[in-house]
Amino acid sequence: MSKQPKYRQVADALRREIDNGTFPPGSRLPSESELSARFDASRNTVRSGLSLLVTQGLVTSSQGLGYEVVKHEVFELNASRFENLSFPQAGDAYSTDVTNAGRRPHQTFRVEMQPAPDSVAERLRIPAGSTTVLRFCHRFVDDVPWSTQATHYPEWLISKGPRLAEPGDIDEGTTRYLAGLGVEQIGYFDEIATRMPTPDEARLLEIGAGVPVLLWTRTGYSKDQPIRCTTTTLRGDLNRMNYEIGDLAARSENEPQ
Repeated sequence: MSKQPKYRQVADALRREIDNGTFPPGSRLPSESELSARFDASRNTVRSGLSLLVTQGLVTSSQGLGYEVVKHEVFELNASRFENLSFPQAGDAYSTDVTNAGRRPHQTFRVEMQPAPDSVAERLRIPAGSTTVLRFCHRFVDDVPWSTQATHYPEWLISKGPRLAEPGDIDEGTTRYLAGLGVEQIGYFDEIATRMPTPDEARLLEIGAGVPVLLWTRTGYSKDQPIRCTTTTLRGDLNRMNYEIGDLAARSENEPQ
């Protein structure tokens, strides 16, 4: 006999059925009364088990519509190619990657002058509180919120690349724009972390309860100094990141991409 509380037994059984495809993404779970009869448990116990699945990001609940298995259309981001100037691009790297995956990109922009947060100032090697250009993107894949991206550029860079401080998109992407002006990024330092979203992040990315965010912070360097710090916040349930390092000639095209 299981030592698990009854509500956890209910959650575990339903989780197994979600994993094995009995309840595929987008399908509705049986009603609370049906589950109560199936598990010989009270409605409150069943509701507690379902609530656990909600907090784990496996199902969503809507008043009057019951519980639905979350759809996971994962987008794979190649973080190595994202800044590769030799990789063929149509627009910026984000638009190219999404389009190449047969999906539809869309993004909105906000550009403003802001004091550098301490963590950004440290990475850019500028005094705390120094003015930076913040370029903030809210990105979508097939109209589903995918990520936010906050990039800080030191104020001195505006004299070399004035479009950085102008509203709206830079069609070719800021990396190619700056490289065309002689400010080429030749190295990157990446930091990867996960945590639960802030209320603002949950709102912008439409994240359900129990779903973490993936934080990707990239500091870009010219041959002389750091020139930008980018933090991309991605939905943890809809994204997978990979890197290509070294010679991959032996990697079969039939291997999982």
